[in-house]
Amino acid sequence: MALQIGAVAPDFEAETTEGKIKFHDWIGSSWALLFSHPKDFTPVCTTELGALAKLKPEFDKRGVKLIGLSVDPVDRHVRWSEDIKETQGAAPNYPMIGDSDFKVSKLYDMLPASTSGDAATRTPADNQTVRNVFVIGPDKKIKLVLVYPMTTGRNFQEILRAIDSLQLTANHRVATPSDWKQGEDVIIAGSVTDEEAKAIYPQGWKAPKPYIRIVPQPK
Repeated sequence: MALQIGAVAPDFEAETTEGKIKFHDWIGSSWALLFSHPKDFTPVCTTELGALAKLKPEFDKRGVKLIGLSVDPVDRHVRWSEDIKETQGAAPNYPMIGDSDFKVSKLYDMLPASTSGDAATRTPADNQTVRNVFVIGPDKKIKLVLVYPMTTGRNFQEILRAIDSLQLTANHRVATPSDWKQGEDVIIAGSVTDEEAKAIYPQGWKAPKPYIRIVPQPK
């Protein structure tokens, strides 16, 4: 059974490029983005790690900690980071988990529980399901899961957009429509009755249908 949105993100201890961590303690009161890779020195993942390094200030602004994972030991991550800097213009500026024992990949349902053996002998195709993105809230619950194939690079602008929505809707009783971006109109959540909505939005709302109640984004 895959991890579901709303489930507590499994806690774990692991070695990373920035030392040993206990995941829930490392998250603390922040949000977190855990993103995984099937193997070091793979082309698409190299571009992703460099892109994320450049975007780190945007995640910092939103209080989101970044952490990567690859099914290889930490010393290979360190060597890979040199290639990432050379080819992408930025090296990872966030920790990378060494998961050569497959512990975290199995804990997060990215590899079968029966997976065993020497990680060094496994190909990227053997680990192709280790391509997930998990957004985790300060309550340590999973807020969003994205799964990409090896041939499709991740769109981190979309991930930032989704985080903006997650953080907004965590603090206000609203939802965001298709393709919503920061500053655009939002929808009053279905759990809010019209009576409650009148108290929250005394200026009223636009309603093309009774179940679609549109208001400006809350400040």
